[in-house]
Amino acid sequence: MLDLCLSNCKIVPENIEYSIGINDGKIVSIKRSTIKAGKTIEINGKIVLPGLIDAHVHLRDPGFTYKEDFRSGTTAAAGGGFTTVLDMPNTKPPTNTAETFKNKIRIGENKSLVDFGLHAGADNPEQIKKLAALKPASFKIFMDLFDDDFLMNIFGELSDLPEIDGIKTVVSLHAEDKEIVNRYTNMVKSKENLNPIAYVDARPPLAEEIAVSKAILLAKEFNLKMHVCHASTKKSLNLIKKAKFDGCNITSEVTPHHLFLDSSYFEQFGNFAKTNPPLRNKANKINLIDLHNVDIIGTDHAPHTISEKEENIWNAPPGIPGLETALPLILTQINRGKTSFEVLKKLLCENPARIFNLKNKGFIKEGMDADFVVVDMKKEDIINPDNFYSKAHYSPFKGQKVQGLPIMTILRGEIVMKEGEVYETNGKFVYS
Repeated sequence: MLDLCLSNCKIVPENIEYSIGINDGKIVSIKRSTIKAGKTIEINGKIVLPGLIDAHVHLRDPGFTYKEDFRSGTTAAAGGGFTTVLDMPNTKPPTNTAETFKNKIRIGENKSLVDFGLHAGADNPEQIKKLAALKPASFKIFMDLFDDDFLMNIFGELSDLPEIDGIKTVVSLHAEDKEIVNRYTNMVKSKENLNPIAYVDARPPLAEEIAVSKAILLAKEFNLKMHVCHASTKKSLNLIKKAKFDGCNITSEVTPHHLFLDSSYFEQFGNFAKTNPPLRNKANKINLIDLHNVDIIGTDHAPHTISEKEENIWNAPPGIPGLETALPLILTQINRGKTSFEVLKKLLCENPARIFNLKNKGFIKEGMDADFVVVDMKKEDIINPDNFYSKAHYSPFKGQKVQGLPIMTILRGEIVMKEGEVYETNGKFVYS
């Protein structure tokens, strides 16, 4: 007899009800008929998706735990339907040495409610080989922080890394050109403009598109597997699409805020809409129709305190929390016929698993981890940041009505969220 059966699960796109049998945290059987198990959870014909994977989160732990930590951030993840998150390295100290990487694994294993992986910083050349042995999800490079000579050296170091278990190293990029960002920021600041929308001019589309172009050339030169984080313009996506056609090993990510918002939201939300790269105007921004050129959706969950965000536009930190809003926003668009469950599964489950080598995640198949999110497509809500599990109680999506909500999150066969209430579970480092 199996440990658990999820009964009457509607699996899309087939739109047929199945029973899913689970043993030792793994999917072992998917049948139209009843499966005998020690415990049965009745899903009542609700849609069951693979547990979502967020390949781009900032959990702020260690060093900035007043903004977020592994416990609060992964509680938000579970509440939002995510069963795996990949944390970025810009903590304090940064995750750019073997020692800090191992320490962050320990923090995550003590605090995380969902499974997690870690991106490593690539700005410490002497540590790159040691870090690679610890199996980071990727090496992250913030192109807006380094000049071209340093970037060339880093890409050279990364290209020398051997494959581990037949897997090629992934290089994740914050693609904004340092020189252009500095030049335009100084120009805009010189006008002493404190209107938050001035930030849009300080980091123009050109900064991203030049950086993406450089990344494509470097990926080809050094034969690297590149992933462009939070692409924000149509031109960036088109550059990446053309590069793929030319044989470049490069993928793209878009965030819900770059997808659903535009620069006009600065007028209503001020610095609470500030992020890097900034929200784009309607002419340049990525839309739902562009998702066929996108590989994954990542939230870039980047929490800060209210008091920090209330500083002036040049001092307020960039970042928007997204773990608890991403799925309802996308389900709402599915209800409106603007996108589909196939697209959702591809961008938030299947492709993140493939790109970041999560062998047991992203699919409802026998042998995979029993990670699921159950959604109710009729349930409605209004986004209210006061109710977030995240420590960041703000959002430029505040007040938006959504239809379609996660009602249960299951991690390796254990319920971690049900009807908005999150339970204690033990998340694991996914690359062990």
